[in-house]
Parts: sequence; C-alpha cells; structure tokens
Amino acid sequence: MKPRAIVFDLFGDHLRYHGGAARLQALGELLGVFDVGESTTRVVLARMRREGWFETRREGRQTVYGLTDQSWRLLDEGRTRIFGRQLEPWDGQWRMVIYGAVERDRADRDRLRRTLAWLGFGPLAPATWLSPHPRLDEVVRAVSTPPATKVDLLTCRSGSRTADREMAVRCWNLGGLGRDYADFVDRLGALPPAAALAAMPGPDALRLRIGLVSAYRAFPFRDPDLPAELLPEGWPGPRAHDLFVAAHDALAGPADRYVVSVLDRQSRPS
Repeated sequence: MKPRAIVFDLFGDHLRYHGGAARLQALGELLGVFDVGESTTRVVLARMRREGWFETRREGRQTVYGLTDQSWRLLDEGRTRIFGRQLEPWDGQWRMVIYGAVERDRADRDRLRRTLAWLGFGPLAPATWLSPHPRLDEVVRAVSTPPATKVDLLTCRSGSRTADREMAVRCWNLGGLGRDYADFVDRLGALPPAAALAAMPGPDALRLRIGLVSAYRAFPFRDPDLPAELLPEGWPGPRAHDLFVAAHDALAGPADRYVVSVLDRQSRPS
C-alpha cells in the first residue's frame, strides 16, 4: 500500500467521522501502524498539500491537516463505487458511445476512454463503448468534447440475450475478473470469524481493515457491475463484495477506537 493511499483511506474510513482533520503527529502515529516512517509521512503530506489535496491550519505549534473539497468529492465518489452495488433490474437496453478523433488528438481520445471506463463502459470496438446502465447523462456531464472529437450517444437493443452475453464478453475480461474475484473470496474465507475480528487489537484491526479496502478497491474499477443476465453462471462478484463488507464492518469497532485514542492523545497539550 502506498502512503498516500493509506492517508486517503484513513480519512475516508475513520477521520471523516471525527472532525475530518488530524494533527501531523496523529497522522504520523497512524501511518506508523503501516510501517511508514515519520520522514516519509512529512514528505507525503507536504506533497499532497502542494497538489491541492490538503489544507492546513495551525493549533499552537501543531499543524492540522484537513482534506479540501476536491478531496472529499473524490473520496465520496470512490466510496460509492466500492460499497455500492447496482441492484435495479436490467431493462435490456445498451447505452452506446461512439466517438471519432484524429490521430493528432490521441491525448484527448485517451482521456475520453479513461472517463468511459470509470463510468463502467466497455469497448465493443476501438471507438464504440457500451454499458447496460443508464449513464449517458453522466457521460454528457463528464466529457468535454472539443471540435476534434465527435461523440454520439445512443440507446439500443441487441437481437437476443445470447448476443447480449457475447457482447459483454467482448467488452470486458470477465474470465480474468472472475478468477481474481474467486481468489479474493478464498482470501476472505481464510479470515477469522466476525467475532474474532471485532476483538482484534486496535492497530492490527486498522492495518487489516485498510489493507482489505486497498485490495478490494481495484475491483469496482474493473467490474462494470453487470446485471445477472449478462454474467457467467456462479459469478463470484457478489460473494466477494458481501464478504468484504462483512469483514470491513467487523473490524470497524477496534480500528476506530484505536484511531480515536491516537487523536485524543495527540490533541493533548505537550
């Protein structure tokens, strides 16, 4: 886990519920749980502040770090992707984005592709991306279309459910994703039961909880959360999500109590 990712996860999972800010010394102690040294903590926080992720204030001789509005928006969006699931029944319609860009505008085209992938679209062909979810309005809001890039947005149906499944396989690497989900399910299945997780020492619970978030985070950005009609039989994604959320919730008590103890200790006058 990279130190800056740990910082974001500490704020997203814990610090946001305890004032949304922390002194440098408290952040240093919390990052120490992950074997991040004091000097590295200072460098990482200073760099993140220069990049606009943090704002700081002084409390006596202490520096207090709080996330900017931009950072909170990023955390909220990421949290929705990690913990939310698409539960509405599929209406059988595909949302299609077709674009064209001349070769000299490769950077603009690459930005468009990253945006579409972030929104859960998959490439049926190099310039044709699909999603079963009604997210064309999100594409309109997220994509800037300079004259060099023409974007057409369509809603359509295929000729059969078999064709739908074939298109899903072409748009997303479901085989590789399914194997990775299965491996993650095995990893979570090897954890102690929920009662034992809830009784773990605080630093151990925090380390494991943030580690699980870090490991699971990649899945929502690879998985378009396809409806069941488009998935292979026995798809392990929902099982992985349920086990992750259960372990994450079980670890919340000891991890959060430890974070609060660090914040309280570091807030006392020197």
